[in-house]
Amino acid sequence: MALEKTRGRRIQIGELAVVVGAGRSGLAAARLLSREGARVRLLDRNTAALSPEQAASLQKLGVDVQLGEHSPEQFEHAAIVVPSPGMPVAKLAQYLGGACEDAPEVLAEMELAWRYLNDEPVLAVTGTSGKTTTASLAAAMLQAQGYTVFLGGNIGTPLSEYVLSGRKADVLVLEISSFQLQACSTFCPRAGVLLNITPNHLDYHKDMAEYTEAKFRLFRCQDEGDLAVLGADLQELARGFNLRARQVWVRESERFPQSGLLGAHNKFNEEAAWQACRFFGVSEANAARAVARFKPLPHRLELVRERGGVLYVNDSKCTTVSSLKVALQAFDRPLRLLCGGKFKGGDLAALGGLVRERVREVALFGASREHFEKAWRDLAPLRWHPTLEEAVRALAASAKEGDVVLLAPATSSFDLYDNYMARGDDFKRIVSELA
Repeated sequence: MALEKTRGRRIQIGELAVVVGAGRSGLAAARLLSREGARVRLLDRNTAALSPEQAASLQKLGVDVQLGEHSPEQFEHAAIVVPSPGMPVAKLAQYLGGACEDAPEVLAEMELAWRYLNDEPVLAVTGTSGKTTTASLAAAMLQAQGYTVFLGGNIGTPLSEYVLSGRKADVLVLEISSFQLQACSTFCPRAGVLLNITPNHLDYHKDMAEYTEAKFRLFRCQDEGDLAVLGADLQELARGFNLRARQVWVRESERFPQSGLLGAHNKFNEEAAWQACRFFGVSEANAARAVARFKPLPHRLELVRERGGVLYVNDSKCTTVSSLKVALQAFDRPLRLLCGGKFKGGDLAALGGLVRERVREVALFGASREHFEKAWRDLAPLRWHPTLEEAVRALAASAKEGDVVLLAPATSSFDLYDNYMARGDDFKRIVSELA
């Protein structure tokens, strides 16, 4: 099953590697580079980024930890720089001094770890929405076929941790983001899945062209022996990227009628996972068994509680306008909608027809109320609340039997919460405490 792929240069003993960001992927990259004999410098602007235990562990490895504001001097003489997924590559230019012969190579943690694999085949999934569900479905299908699978990347466990573990999986299933892909140069999955592209992360990427180019980098190193699985509506866009791999264009299907996942978008995700997995020899019967056993992931159209005939649903992972469209289409019951947070861009007005048709009431919370009020003020009753708890309790008081109270914020969580998981968990707490 394995097929050797060209990989980039590995760090040499004694060379300086600078890792920017002390999150999970940054710590894993620092440990991997230290194991390979590099001099490792770990930077983080947050002076409280590391616990005492983490700092002591890194010190034992000889990692030079520098917390506080970055400076060009910290990057001098570096052979490679591994930025946090949350740090735009373009922002590194102010520290690296521009292009020159001895400029360091900038590479994502995913790219770094890829260079240390032992030829394990990779199935990688990207897209604006549906990445985690599709990657998890693919892992389940491969496991149902009897394969040993590592599931990681942007989904939670950095690829560097897999390399450090010494494990040997039959197939690696990786979720990969546009942030990571932008700093990948030789990363090459045997099967790459690009689900969709809609406006997202425009607070990070320069424009849609840059975001789109980052997503299509998933396929740039593939050849005729590889597989590219793409949403059918990407065909026109794909013509500009000279894909060399065999291509499969995916639409939603009724292939897996025993699925417990809500919404037409999940029929599409199931089909995309299956088309990628059949490349590795997974039978349709085993794929169907995996789908039938698969449970909805937390914070993705997660059924929380039914109270007084009202269904409460947690879709906190809905951080984009396109994800909100999917959520609104997933129900045939009247909706009372919770939206708000740090707006990342997108055309809320384009959802006007769905809002008018399906939404009885909108409770806004936290930041970005101006975006929603401007787009929807004449479509449904809107009211703003400072916190999610106040918004949930307001909807619970007005909801009627047969309604769905849906948390589908269409924003990131960083106004009120550390991440979308914390937002979703708070929603579940609030709902559980409704009398």
